[in-house]
Amino acid sequence: MLFEQVQNQVLESGLYNDKANYMKQPRTYTVITVDDHDIYLKGINMLLLQEPLIDVTGSATNGAETLEALRYNQPDVLLLDMQLPDFEPEGLLKAIRTQHANLPILYHTMMRGTRYLHRLMHHGIQGYILKNAELPQLVEALQTIAEGGTWYSPEIDITSKHDDAYKSTVIVPDHKVDEVLSKREIEILKLVCLEYSSADIAAKLFLSVSTVDTHRKNIMGKLGVNNSIGLVKYALKQGMISDV
Repeated sequence: MLFEQVQNQVLESGLYNDKANYMKQPRTYTVITVDDHDIYLKGINMLLLQEPLIDVTGSATNGAETLEALRYNQPDVLLLDMQLPDFEPEGLLKAIRTQHANLPILYHTMMRGTRYLHRLMHHGIQGYILKNAELPQLVEALQTIAEGGTWYSPEIDITSKHDDAYKSTVIVPDHKVDEVLSKREIEILKLVCLEYSSADIAAKLFLSVSTVDTHRKNIMGKLGVNNSIGLVKYALKQGMISDV
């Protein structure tokens, strides 16, 4: 048989020690990684590139770059940050689904609550993993999703139907503020704590009011708070401001 002849030639070439090892060679899964924190993105890429089962074929730091990358490269899994500066989570997911209806997506996030998760599940996602997960756990999640399964962090109860928008369960205590919020978000948070309105912040930072409002919404989503009072409490707790 032709297959057997080719197989024997490969074995005789010394590329594989024996037939059993040849037959057991695992496949490699391609991944595009997305995160707006450059240091985190480079770090996760370096770690994944050391994994024999994972091949990082592209990266992006915002929604627009993600859509552009997917035009030319459809990976086995998209590892997607929940909060990006230029898209709301649902808006970006809808745009991705327009291009790739069946692309497996694994969200990685600091957000422990299920409010966003349940909304995204309606648009077809395959997994949701916290950023404090160990590398073997992340690799397992990527492999499971690439093979057609689903994977959710054990800490998250996806069966809960309650809207946990009022639970402050987002921040992982071991992470610093600058690992959760972007520089721009930290800047806006400090101004909010100084009682600047969105219009005042827009004028000071040379942004549009709508852009400031989007940043404020993203900040509250990341921190698991619902209003300016919650933002001030968080800033005080983190030592970002001494008095309000």
